[in-house]
Amino acid sequence: MGGGSEFPQKCSQWGSGVCENENKIHGQDSYLRAVVDMGSNGIRFSVSDLSPPTSRILPTIHVHRLDISLFDAQFDSKTGTRIPIPCSIIEAVIAALLRFQIICMDLGVPDNSIRIIATEATRTAINSIEFRKEIKEATGLTVEMLPKEDEGKVGALGIASSFSNMHGLVMDLGGGSTQISWMIVNAGEVRTSPKGAFSFPYGAAALTRRLEELTAGKSKDEAEKERDKLREEMKANFLDAYKKLEIPKELIEKAKRNDGFPLYLSGGGFRGWGYLLLYQSQVHGHHYPISLINGFSAQKAHFENTEALKEVARTAHQIFRVSDRRRAQVPAVAFLVNVLARALPHGIKEAHFCQGGVREGVLFQELTPTIRLQNPLEVATAPYTRLSAAAISDLLLCAIPEPSTTDAKMFPESIGSHVIRAFANVLYVHSVMSKETASTAALYSTSTGLLSTSHGVSHSDRALLALMLEERYQGELPPREVDFKLSLGQLLTTEELWWTRYLGKIGFLVSSVYPAGFIDQDKPRMRLSALWAAGLGKEGTKEGLKLKISIEKVEHDPLKLKETLEGGVGVIEKVGKKKNWIGGKDGWGMAVKVIVEEDALLSGRETGSTLLAELINI
Repeated sequence: MGGGSEFPQKCSQWGSGVCENENKIHGQDSYLRAVVDMGSNGIRFSVSDLSPPTSRILPTIHVHRLDISLFDAQFDSKTGTRIPIPCSIIEAVIAALLRFQIICMDLGVPDNSIRIIATEATRTAINSIEFRKEIKEATGLTVEMLPKEDEGKVGALGIASSFSNMHGLVMDLGGGSTQISWMIVNAGEVRTSPKGAFSFPYGAAALTRRLEELTAGKSKDEAEKERDKLREEMKANFLDAYKKLEIPKELIEKAKRNDGFPLYLSGGGFRGWGYLLLYQSQVHGHHYPISLINGFSAQKAHFENTEALKEVARTAHQIFRVSDRRRAQVPAVAFLVNVLARALPHGIKEAHFCQGGVREGVLFQELTPTIRLQNPLEVATAPYTRLSAAAISDLLLCAIPEPSTTDAKMFPESIGSHVIRAFANVLYVHSVMSKETASTAALYSTSTGLLSTSHGVSHSDRALLALMLEERYQGELPPREVDFKLSLGQLLTTEELWWTRYLGKIGFLVSSVYPAGFIDQDKPRMRLSALWAAGLGKEGTKEGLKLKISIEKVEHDPLKLKETLEGGVGVIEKVGKKKNWIGGKDGWGMAVKVIVEEDALLSGRETGSTLLAELINI
C-alpha cells in the first residue's frame, strides 16, 4: 500500500526479464508500421504488423479514429465561407498525434516507422503550410502531402489489397474528392493505368456542400437547372477520364459481354453506401449473414436504386455503421451514383466494396510481388496449422476426382485449392471444444470469430470455409443457429454447398484417423483417391463418385483403424443420399460410394496417376 521514499525501479534497471521485451509484443519491431490517415471526414490512427507469415493480410494490432472533419472545419458555420483550419482543431489534432506517439512507443513502433499522410482537405487548406508546421514542431513528425495524382494510385493499391484477383474500374470516394482508374490484379501482379488516377472535387462532404450552395435561395425550377448543370459537368469529367485512362481492350470487351464494368469501391463515402445496401439485405425478412463491408457486393439494380437508399437513410431509426454525418451525405452520394451510371460507357455490372484505403495502400505498396501473390485466406489460417497441414491438405485434395475426360463432370472451379488448404490449416482449431460449442464456433469463425478480421477474404470464401468446418464437426447445431447456416448457404450455389458437406465429412474422417494432426509420411495410416463413377446405388442406376480408402493391413492394430473408419464411411456416404441433397430429393447432389481396402501401403506419397490407375481397376 505504500510509503517509502523510493519509486519502483524502471524496467531498464531490472536486467533481463519480461520488461526487457515488453514493447516487442507483436513480431519484431522492424515490421511494425504506424499510419495516420489524415482524411477529410476523419483522422484514422493504426499500427500494423507486417512480419511473416501474415504480412499479406496487413494485420492491425491497434486502430482508433478521431471524429474531426478537416473539410467541414474549413467553412464558417454561419456564413458558409471558406476559412483557415481553426486553432482549436489544430490543437485537437496535435493532442491526438501526441497520444498516438505514446501508443506507438508502448507497442514498440520505431520512430522512423510512423507516417502521417494527408489528402485533399489538408492539401487545399488556406493555412495548410502553417498547419503542417505546427504539427512538425509539436510532434517531430512530418506530414506527407499525398499529391493529387498519387491519391488515386494509393487508394487503388488499398483496393488491390482487399481482393485476391480483380478486373475492373476502381474508385475512391473520400470527403473532399473522388478518384477513378482501372486495375487488374492477377497472380500477385498489379496493373493499373499509366495515367494513374483522375481526381475530381466530388467527395461526399464536398459534393454535399456544393449541392446545398447551388440550390440555396432558389426556386424549385432554378435549383433543378443548377443541378442539371452540375450533372452535365460531372458526366463530362468522368467520360473524359474514361477516355484518357487507357483502359485495356480486354476489360472493355468483357464489359460489353457482361452488360457493364465491375466497380471496386473504397473510401468512406462509398462504404456508407455499401452499409445502406447491407442494411437492406438484413431487414424485412432478409438475412445476409456477414456484416463485413470488405468483400460485400451489390448487383447493378440494387447499387443504382438511389431513391430506395435515400429513403432508407431518411427513415431508418438506426443504420449499422452509418453515422449521422454519413447519413446527411447520402443524397450527394446518390447524385454521384446516378451520374456514374449514365456517364460510364457500357454501364455498371456490379459493385464490390472494400475496406482498403490510404493505410492499406501504403502498406500494400511495401509488399513484394511474391507476398502479394499469396492468398489472403491461406495466410490468415497459417498461424493455426498443425505440423502436417500440407499433408492433410493433400489428403483432402485426393478425395476430389479429377475432371472427367468423357463428360462435363468436374469439381467447381469456384472452390479453389486455397480454400482446401485453408480448411486443412484450421481443421483442428475447434477440436478442444465441447460438442455443444464446436460446430457453432466453427460456423461463426470466418464472420465474427478468429478469422473475421482477416483482410482480403471474399464473402464466398468465408462461407465455404465456415460451412466445411461446421460439417467437419458433423454439422451438429442448436436450433437457433440453423438459420445462420442457411443464410451462409445462400451465398453459394447449390453445387458449391453440396461439396462443402462432402469435404467437411472428409475432414471429419481425416481428423478421426489423425487426431493429433500429424502424418508420418514414411508410415501413412491411410490414403485416399476418388473417381467419377456410374452404376452406383442399390439398383446400380445412379451416378456420382467413388472414394477409395486404403489402409495398411496389420494383424494387431492398437489404433483400431478399421473400426475408426467405419463411422467415417457412413457419415460420408450419407452426403450422397438423395434426402440429403441440397434442396431434397429433387435438388443437387450425387451418390457417394466409399470402399475401404486393406493394402500394403507404399512408403511416402504416391502419384495421382498411380492411385487413379488402381481405382479404375476396382
